Amino acid sequence: MKRISVFGATGSIGQSTLDLVKRDRENFDVLALSGGRNIAQLAQDAISTGAQVAVTAFDEEYPALKEALAGTTVQAAAGHNALLEAADQSADWVMSAIVGAAGLEPGLRAMQAGADLALANKESMVAAGALMRKTSALNNVALLPVDSEHSAVFQALIGESREAVERVILTASGGAFRDWSYDDLARATPEQAATHPNWNMGQRITIDSASMFNKSLEVIEAKELFDLRSDQIEVLIHPQSLVHALVGFRDGGLMAHVGPADMRHAIGYALYHPNRKGLPIERLNLAEIGSLEFSAPDFKKYPALALAYEVLNIGGLSGAVYNAAKEVALDAFIDRKIGFLVMADVVREVLDAVFDGPNTPLSEPSLENILQMDQIGRLEAETKIQRVI
Repeated sequence: MKRISVFGATGSIGQSTLDLVKRDRENFDVLALSGGRNIAQLAQDAISTGAQVAVTAFDEEYPALKEALAGTTVQAAAGHNALLEAADQSADWVMSAIVGAAGLEPGLRAMQAGADLALANKESMVAAGALMRKTSALNNVALLPVDSEHSAVFQALIGESREAVERVILTASGGAFRDWSYDDLARATPEQAATHPNWNMGQRITIDSASMFNKSLEVIEAKELFDLRSDQIEVLIHPQSLVHALVGFRDGGLMAHVGPADMRHAIGYALYHPNRKGLPIERLNLAEIGSLEFSAPDFKKYPALALAYEVLNIGGLSGAVYNAAKEVALDAFIDRKIGFLVMADVVREVLDAVFDGPNTPLSEPSLENILQMDQIGRLEAETKIQRVI
């Protein structure tokens, strides 16, 4: 029986993970589930999976969680330290699906405790790719990508020589605004940006998809996961979201991963790795689909993509600054303090301020340095936003 924990259990990835776990309960021993303010869902899932502990990230939600779990065998806990204690448990496999930079430390701690890490938290690789890889290697645990694009690349590379890889192509749906003009984007609202044409995801990642910040993070993540150069990573707009990624080899061949827009495939692949298990996922009828569409992204319409390649060229801990500034800018957009297009302007100005100044930024990939650069990025972003508003 595999001992597992799911961090970010109440989000879309966490719920899809638990859907698979509940269908195969006899093969999993659930140690810990974590969530945010959706206490009813967290408690319900903890009870139904027989989890040992349920952790809410917010201390003030502890009384509600404790009450919801009263009379059960599930222990209630709250706060950052409780989450780290849950990550320290002796699990075999941990799903890292906490949104944002907050998922970094629990994921590191889980690997240090000996767990294979299923990584849906792309920010961990963006901010701390070198540290994540080092921690995985030192503890002899697997780092399993769960983003559909990176899972696709991971699968396409099985049995292949890395030296034979010429390029990796990540696909993007184009999000809510793929048919909008650049001028129209200036008037986009958070509600409009939070509606995705293909995927059922949380608010923040859906807005990131509309701005292509999500894809920009995936470009950086691909570099870190697969040891690629910036010129080896390409992005194509693919409205159907059926081809998740392609790997091009030096003989000119392309290997594509094709499947429905259902995150349970990538989750299931990581959950049962290195084996494949039958999954309750739609089987594609290619004859009915008929054709697949691809187009090049418009870098003016999606400036976040251009910023991703700037981060790759800067190197060091620039990913930590980039991600931090992006998170602050996204918060400001959701709160209607800045416009949709201003998010990329804020992040660009932060990168310029931090990496064009007289002081050499920290580059050693220690957790302390990464968290320090994260704070620098957040403070700079908040300063820029105050000037805008």
